[in-house]
Amino acid sequence: MMNLPHAAPVLLTAELRIVEQAALNGSKPAPLMARAGLAAAELARQLAGDSGKPILIIAGPGNNGGDALVTALHLKQWWHPVTVVCPGGTGKYSGEAAAALRDWKAAGGTWLQDIPANQDWSLVIDGLFGIGVRRDLSGDYAALVEQINSLDTLVLALDIPSGLDADTGRVMGSAIVADHTMTFIALKPGLLTLDGPDHCGTLHVADLGLTDAVAAAPHGVLITEGVLHHLLPQRPRNSHKGTFGSAGIIGGNHGMTGAALLAGRAALKCGTGRVYVGLLDSNAPLVDPLQPELMLRPADGVLRLGHLNALAVGPGLGDTPDAAEYLDWALEQALPLVLDADALNLAASFDPIKIKLKQIVTKKILTPHPAEAARLLDCETADVQQNRVATALKLAKAFNAGVVLKGCGSICAWPDGHWAINTSGNPGMASAGMGDVLTGLLVALLAQGVDERHALTAAVYLHGAAADRNIDKGNGPIGLTAGEVIDAARALLNQH
Repeated sequence: MMNLPHAAPVLLTAELRIVEQAALNGSKPAPLMARAGLAAAELARQLAGDSGKPILIIAGPGNNGGDALVTALHLKQWWHPVTVVCPGGTGKYSGEAAAALRDWKAAGGTWLQDIPANQDWSLVIDGLFGIGVRRDLSGDYAALVEQINSLDTLVLALDIPSGLDADTGRVMGSAIVADHTMTFIALKPGLLTLDGPDHCGTLHVADLGLTDAVAAAPHGVLITEGVLHHLLPQRPRNSHKGTFGSAGIIGGNHGMTGAALLAGRAALKCGTGRVYVGLLDSNAPLVDPLQPELMLRPADGVLRLGHLNALAVGPGLGDTPDAAEYLDWALEQALPLVLDADALNLAASFDPIKIKLKQIVTKKILTPHPAEAARLLDCETADVQQNRVATALKLAKAFNAGVVLKGCGSICAWPDGHWAINTSGNPGMASAGMGDVLTGLLVALLAQGVDERHALTAAVYLHGAAADRNIDKGNGPIGLTAGEVIDAARALLNQH
């Protein structure tokens, strides 16, 4: 869940440091810690309620701890009972954090070094570590994180849950599992991808008065529902099926025709005037009994069509010599192109195909999951997941293509260095055929004339939002199917 501004920027740590430093170096330095502590205290007051139970505040040795101490001071002044814990003592406090500690002491505030036992808290505020953590938590700090996680109490993390990498979403040995996270200045990618969503709870953003500076800084943004607004124009009465484009889909090798059919159904139900599905399985029936409007043909028949507006290759394609030949043929088409699944695996396996894919100048979108991305980059899946934003950008630049690196917090990236994170979707999407549906959504939008950047972000958001709509109706997450996502995607498109 999120409480976020529309089209929110997402900043890497290095970008945030530049924004912070500019604010501190200005003619009137911005009191960032004071603003952060006040914003956190206001949220904490709402979360703690009026139970009368004390609020536990963990204040670490850096600026994150300083934010926590400012928060504690406000809560104390508002007559909330507060217990402050400074693990490891206060000897390492410096700069603004040391000033916050002095203010806390001057107001009569005290601190402990350990969490008191057998205490009932209304709220725990995690101000242990912020975005500067660069090595795994261990020893006493790791034990403290586990102790906090074991408390049966609502947890509010300041800026980012301690132990979570702000750029990657990777757990650094051990990390706080928060119910709410108040993040400062702007969103960080680590809150939105990989392990981040499982540790952050509901996100809140306090821009600390730096909205203009943040807007000028980022290459990254959060994909929101706004991407669907005016995605497709209102349909004129005087139109025909050719008005809305023709899409081709190549795949469906022996035993995998369902993948190509799912992509075809998604393309058809999301507005494409004509959808041709080219099957590699010569024994497959040339009619889809559940969607007879699809035009099923042998793969070469689709590739010879002269009126396609976009082409997708990969769903159920297989890794046979014929599959490689059809992929090579598809790369020669001067059409907007979507490559998924086995098309990506073949490109990773055969250097001539990989070289051609890099060299062609047609509009192209690649849709790898982490293992496919690793094959394309000749590395390990763990390397991909180590930094999902960097991996997506590397793929986009290497193949001169739009890329979506699928997974929790899918990353869309482009060769010019811009990127976006999607947070729609849910665990029910971890089922067969979901990627094929995304391919169908992409080729549908391209065939209808949507530019590739808008098509990529819109399709990725729509895919997840359609799955979320199914959850709202009770169709999952357990047992959610790819086919159910198609109909929900159509309904969402017709609402915008």
